Amino acid sequence: MEYRRVARSGQVPEGVVRRFYVDGAEIAVARWDGEVHAMSNYCTHLDCLLSSGRATEDGLLCSCHGSVFDFATGEPVTPPATRPVKVFPAKEEDGQILVHVPPEDAAGGGPRRRRPVGQP
Repeated sequence: MEYRRVARSGQVPEGVVRRFYVDGAEIAVARWDGEVHAMSNYCTHLDCLLSSGRATEDGLLCSCHGSVFDFATGEPVTPPATRPVKVFPAKEEDGQILVHVPPEDAAGGGPRRRRPVGQP
């Protein structure tokens, strides 16, 4: 499994969520209880940016409507979202945050916002 460097460890402080790109895939990276977590940057409810939210003890909180997604599984633990977000393996080594984005997600740009009908 190939991990890619996305940031220095200090760029994602405790309780904070930041947006990064890995081979074209847009991801949200959060830190909670000293551990880094990575998932798709778009809420499955109405495509709000999860990087605008914050990390909580229950998971990643979407700032738009209050959905919370489990860090480990991406499953929604608080409505209104009912579908999980994609979760990516993340780790820290030598002061760097590393994330694995599978080739199929990187090639397609990763999960992203739905486009309105009729738009490219």
